[in-house]
Amino acid sequence: MALDPTAFKTIVPSRYITFTIPNLLLHLHHFNASQLRVAVLDSPAPSEPVQIAAMLVPIGRESDWYFSTEQGHLQLILNFPQLSRLFLIGNSPTSTHPTSYNPLLCTDGVASVADSSVVEENLMPLLIELIPRSAFCRTGDGLCEIPFLSYEDEVIRSLVLDRCVGEFVGEMLIEDVELESEDGGGREFRRRLRFKRMPNLVQTQIKIRPKNVDFVNMEEVEFEIVDDGVLVHPYLTPMVAGLSVIRSFLDAKIGNGIKPKALCLGVGGGALLGFLSSQLGFQVLGIEADNVVLEVARRYFGLERGNSIRLCVGDALDMIGKFATQVESNGFHGYVLENGEHLNDFDDKFDVIMVDLDATDSNIGMSAPPLAFFQKSALFAIRTLLSKDGVVIINVIPSDQTSYKLVITEFKEVFAELYEIDVGNEDNFVLIASASEIGHVSVHRQSKFLKKLKQVSGSFLDSIRLI
Repeated sequence: MALDPTAFKTIVPSRYITFTIPNLLLHLHHFNASQLRVAVLDSPAPSEPVQIAAMLVPIGRESDWYFSTEQGHLQLILNFPQLSRLFLIGNSPTSTHPTSYNPLLCTDGVASVADSSVVEENLMPLLIELIPRSAFCRTGDGLCEIPFLSYEDEVIRSLVLDRCVGEFVGEMLIEDVELESEDGGGREFRRRLRFKRMPNLVQTQIKIRPKNVDFVNMEEVEFEIVDDGVLVHPYLTPMVAGLSVIRSFLDAKIGNGIKPKALCLGVGGGALLGFLSSQLGFQVLGIEADNVVLEVARRYFGLERGNSIRLCVGDALDMIGKFATQVESNGFHGYVLENGEHLNDFDDKFDVIMVDLDATDSNIGMSAPPLAFFQKSALFAIRTLLSKDGVVIINVIPSDQTSYKLVITEFKEVFAELYEIDVGNEDNFVLIASASEIGHVSVHRQSKFLKKLKQVSGSFLDSIRLI
């Protein structure tokens, strides 16, 4: 079907159009394919006045879900709420799947230092044809400015290890990445899990290290998991820091030889479950909607089930509803999951419930968790499952402040107290809701549990605030 140029003259919320054109800019190095791919996305909530911008796809990453899918584009434009329309221009992908990324192996070695201003100048006639009428000004030359945004992240190079398809989460990939070190020296390597439905959201990452450090291609080296008791996913450390709200209760329980009980809604690669079990001595039950995700966690991320970690497959909302009914009637004594797991060890209540679930669709105003978790029925079920001194700790990624304020209001209507940790990455907030008012009892002795909690949580302990 021929492209109708008039289609671009108006803004249509959430409309997504892609097309290819012959590449006449081969001499500019940045573009080295015979075809250019152009994507035009209109924001779900267009700004007034209309503002537009363009972005060049990093060379070598054209097949990455960040830049080649509608959901990837959507998450990009949601990072710029002032925009009404975003253009992405890059080499036409040679593959429909992400494979690897290594700028060291670019065609002529100069693509990374191409003169971006010359590229932008040569693209301007094309972009002018794609501008909506409402973006034209009545002053000056009649055109609004079209700024070029830059995409920057810490990834130096990457390699996709595997792609899987889960019945619930859909297509996912496991990749090894080399990152820029935060202190500017050395190398850092991670293994990551990403879902195609939310391509810009890393579901899980853990530390890995190469068995041979002298390599150019990541395909050439074998990596091993680093088990140093450190959480590297940005929001997991503040989630663990949230335990300090009930540190006196947990410390007393551990001091009496009783393992605290944790329910984790969302397993992913299992980094949080493994940490709670191995580093803090928790008995952990993890609920994951997709069995394929659990297989990935075991195969690639070192998750091991055993006496301290139990796993079950099921929808988190359905499971907490069933658990709440079970707890109110007869507790977990004699209760058997569909996979044959007995929950006798979990008694009647959980000391902490950790919620780490994505929303499956960032159009709804929340990237994590699903909005259904803020319904009164779900919040009351969670509170029913908590021990008297327990807390629910939840990772929240709101798309805007209005959505976030609504979440806070819902929590305050069900729970006794609500605390917040700002993760500091402009995306995540951790909310800690307590089943009852917390007595702030000082713990004078430095137990092993408290030392470990302080060691892993760092400055986040001081950033917890009551809201």
